[in-house]
Amino acid sequence: MKLNFPHPPARPNETPDFSALDIPPAGALDVPPLDIAAVDSRDYANGLIRVLNEHGEAVGPWADYIADLDSGTLLQGLRDMLRMRAVDKRMLNAQRQGKTSFYLQCTGEEAIGCGFQRQLAAGDMNFPTYRQQSLLIAADYPLESLMGQLYSNDLDPLEGRQLPIMHSSREHGFFSISGNLGTQYIQAVGWAMANALSDNGQIAAAWIGDGATASNDFHAALLTASVYRPPVILNIVNNQWAISTYTGVATGGSRTYAARARGYGIPAMRVDGNDYLAVAAVSRWAVERTRAGHGPVAIEWFTYRVAAHSTSDDPSAYRPKDEAKAWPLGDPIERLKTHLVLRGDWSDDRHVQTEAEILDGVTAVQKEVERHGTFVNPQPTSPSTIFKGVYADMPEHLRRQRQEMGY
Repeated sequence: MKLNFPHPPARPNETPDFSALDIPPAGALDVPPLDIAAVDSRDYANGLIRVLNEHGEAVGPWADYIADLDSGTLLQGLRDMLRMRAVDKRMLNAQRQGKTSFYLQCTGEEAIGCGFQRQLAAGDMNFPTYRQQSLLIAADYPLESLMGQLYSNDLDPLEGRQLPIMHSSREHGFFSISGNLGTQYIQAVGWAMANALSDNGQIAAAWIGDGATASNDFHAALLTASVYRPPVILNIVNNQWAISTYTGVATGGSRTYAARARGYGIPAMRVDGNDYLAVAAVSRWAVERTRAGHGPVAIEWFTYRVAAHSTSDDPSAYRPKDEAKAWPLGDPIERLKTHLVLRGDWSDDRHVQTEAEILDGVTAVQKEVERHGTFVNPQPTSPSTIFKGVYADMPEHLRRQRQEMGY
């Protein structure tokens, strides 16, 4: 008798090694029918849907599926990712300077949120974790509001009633984040069930990290979705690390997370999350399937968390410092840039210029936000606002009764 404990590709001071990963060539999988059943999705759940090959070319059936995406649309995706990375950079610096309390970056995962969000419609609702701020960026959420909440100043749209990184905006399809991440999955399924009952044509998108799939909420949500078949997309972001725990611990005996969802009778896809075109293609397919009434679908986004889990984490304690550079599926921004250059729609010079312009724009907003106070030098809101929106206004008859009683 013995116990098994999954080991990561390498530990600190070891050479990063991803040779054990099975990465199929781009374009190897076709586009399934929208009404595909779980039993027929085995190859998609165990394989890896890719569009961009090692040369930056878009190849295969999924490339044809989104052949109508013009250069303007793809350049918007590139700018979304550049803006997200600029925000990550500036907010990390602000935290290190003591201006904010803490922050979680999504470096290396930008294509997933940015590519997915651009396929949604008004009224659709994301139920995100605290590493999906890219959904807000691609939904054109005001940076002043995003940063104001991080700085905990009077630009915070939630007025301090939520943790700094836990944003909320119904208008931008971003449900309030819960620190207990698994609950988002159940709420997304419930929201989708309500959409189906009201027949409003809207869908829900659940988000969870690989580590949180070990929670009971994940399994309860999958079971409920498989029974009632509501219009929900069940996203699983497998970025290889759950805080300081290697993804193999949460995977268990399953080959992939997508395969686990398939075991509940839900069709599942596994996608190269660092390939913006693959993200856009599969997201479009999933949205079309779900909105057409064919039931839920699960998507495992296969990616890599380049940054620390949070500003309170030191990844050098559990993985090699240069492991991100060895990730075989590359950087999502560089891959889309290479593709656009190859198409003749972009150039290295224009990329450098645009990157600098976006960073300057983000920095300008940051400086304006800081004028309203920082974590270390706050300008608190009026005490009268503390309970605003927490307690209901007192009915007039009770107000008069209290006055008559001398209160």
